[in-house]
Amino acid sequence: MFARAILLAASLMWPGTLVAETSSAALMLEAKIPLGEVSGRIDHLGIDLKRRRLFVAELGNDSLGVVDLAAGKAMRTISGFSEPQGVAYVPFIDSVYVANGGDGSVRVLAGEDLAPVGRIELGNDADNVRIDAPRNRVLVGYGKGALAVIDPANRSKTAEIPLKAHPEAFQIDEPGTQVFVNVPDAHEIEVVDLPGGASRSLPTQGAGSNFPMAIDRDAQRVLVVFRSPPALMALSAQDGRVVAKIGTCGDADDVFVDARRHRVYVSCGEGVVDVFEQDQAGYRRLARVPTVSGARTSLFVPELDRLFVAVRASSSELAAIWVLRPSP
Repeated sequence: MFARAILLAASLMWPGTLVAETSSAALMLEAKIPLGEVSGRIDHLGIDLKRRRLFVAELGNDSLGVVDLAAGKAMRTISGFSEPQGVAYVPFIDSVYVANGGDGSVRVLAGEDLAPVGRIELGNDADNVRIDAPRNRVLVGYGKGALAVIDPANRSKTAEIPLKAHPEAFQIDEPGTQVFVNVPDAHEIEVVDLPGGASRSLPTQGAGSNFPMAIDRDAQRVLVVFRSPPALMALSAQDGRVVAKIGTCGDADDVFVDARRHRVYVSCGEGVVDVFEQDQAGYRRLARVPTVSGARTSLFVPELDRLFVAVRASSSELAAIWVLRPSP
């Protein structure tokens, strides 16, 4: 009876394809939301909290998936993109920004009806998208080494921040004065002063392929995940010193901080999500949660207290968003 009650509660919140909840003590699989006829690699996710919509960059399908989280189902699939990689909802302009790796463009959609309202040509490999809220602007990593600065008011590139090589994940600190950038081809983590433009590098201790990044604002740490060898490294946001390092799952592409529980989630193409808990010594692995091989992109939404994992289509799985609920 208790298990059935849990499943019923889940169905009221996430009416997608429900599964019997499985637990690894830290994350419980609550639902699977099918994405429809979507093939190929899935890249990053974005969230419109006001409308409870999840955006899915369906890179291999040249489309943008839109999931209605309140209904627990795919709402629509928007075609016509060119290898979409990064996606972000910009609340202060009510728009969705989609960065395309195939043609280097950034497509802008209206928040209400998702109609196309703009296109910014960056020229090459437009990738991750971040919102610089203190300055009401959008930053997009692209090309052989730059962050494009976009003014959402007129949907145009106004400047660029040069980097040593193509940027992967990057994060803006809480005061909005610095941006930390993973630049794996240069074997560096670059730190750029946003007001002045000066830059410096942080140590990687010989590790390579640093793709995912997150900022732990409470601990004032920058969390970087490397693929070679697979490791989670925590650096001081103030002086860049390495404060902790621990092995993690392989082929990681996203990392998030659960500030409420003092946990870190790392999603990996190996087919797992590693869950770490912060302790006095640094971090310890709390759980290793199985997903599906190739499911390396995810999004943790603290306001909904859910981790969404993008699962690409395979011989045994349909393309879907898996909804994982932290526990306790």
